[in-house]
Amino acid sequence: MSKLSSKQLDEFRQRLVSAREDLRTQYENEKAAADTVQLDQTKVGRLSRMDAMQLQSMAQSTMRNIETRLKRIGEALNKLDEDDFGYCDECGNEIALERLEVQPEAPCCFACQSRQER
Repeated sequence: MSKLSSKQLDEFRQRLVSAREDLRTQYENEKAAADTVQLDQTKVGRLSRMDAMQLQSMAQSTMRNIETRLKRIGEALNKLDEDDFGYCDECGNEIALERLEVQPEAPCCFACQSRQER
């Protein structure tokens, strides 16, 4: 059981649900930019095929990042449902409130995250 109050848990739930909706909207907006590049011969001077391909690649990368964050948000919401929110997936210790306030979907405490990134 988390040391977080029920009010704090409710606030984290609201933030996670809101972030999930924002990300879903952003994902839908990126879909068009990530579609197959079609060169419009009437716009040859305005946008080259290379520019279009670079924009497509950036949109695809953004979509992958959104997918990763959506997955983490889903996992955090599941943890809230199971009264397991706020604990590190690696060591089982509590994740610092300061870290959760910045990134409520964080799966690990700062120490474990730092170890993973090394």
